[in-house]
Amino acid sequence: MAKRQRVYPPRSNRFQDKVAIVTGAAGNFGAVCARMLAAEGAKLALLDLVEDKLQAVATEVRESYGVQVKAFTLDVTKEADVEKAVAEVKKEFGRIDCLFNNAGYQGLFAPVDDYSVEDFEKVLKINVTGVFSMLKYVSKVMIDQKGGSIVNTASCAGLGCPTAMPAYGTSKAAVLHLTKISALDLAPSNVRVNSVSPAFIGPEDGFMWRRQVELQAQANPTHAPERYYSNNPDEVSKQMLESVPLRRLGTPEEVVQAVMFLLSEDSSYITGTDINISGGNVLGGSRG
Repeated sequence: MAKRQRVYPPRSNRFQDKVAIVTGAAGNFGAVCARMLAAEGAKLALLDLVEDKLQAVATEVRESYGVQVKAFTLDVTKEADVEKAVAEVKKEFGRIDCLFNNAGYQGLFAPVDDYSVEDFEKVLKINVTGVFSMLKYVSKVMIDQKGGSIVNTASCAGLGCPTAMPAYGTSKAAVLHLTKISALDLAPSNVRVNSVSPAFIGPEDGFMWRRQVELQAQANPTHAPERYYSNNPDEVSKQMLESVPLRRLGTPEEVVQAVMFLLSEDSSYITGTDINISGGNVLGGSRG
């Protein structure tokens, strides 16, 4: 039997009758955001490439919160498909008020001298070009409406210099700058664009965290654990947590609460801003 997901109680009605798009909706951040938006009354267009998981999230959100939900299977790297999907969302719901531009790919873990060019291109195509395409076509709708809010998923990997992650770190640095440029370009139409930068997110027994520590241990650049991360995943986990001033992992909910704030009118005078959700990780002293 499938595990029943947590049902979030409504904190307010900030998104009552608002139409929100969530990309990467089958993943951790996307699914939690879909649930939290639904709990506050949003109508949802959920987009992801993984159709079975996407449909499961859409069904669960619809049944748990009683809101209008439509799922769209989408590869964000295909511009024509992005344009078509956004047009279908507009036709289905009549407007688009919010976009959580969240679809992404972490890529391989390897030092720069050993990193695959093919994977580097794939990471940038999904994390930068895909984010740009969604932003481009959704913003066209929002410009016509004279309003809207967009939140891009960046990362502390784009703020710092994580070892063995040249493609992912580069892609997220690009997202941070794209967010700022877009905020300036779209401000005359009252369209706000912000981003969030998560760091180490758990739970510790979850796939997302286990994958990161295992691959980081395997990819240790120059095989110099005294300078970088250990070759042992358990030790890597300890090293990562010791680099966080709050000494714990964050949760997807803590990331999405920031997303909700930026999507809502609570942040109506904020644009071009990034919220660092890292427990203080990038304040200094981190390994990467």
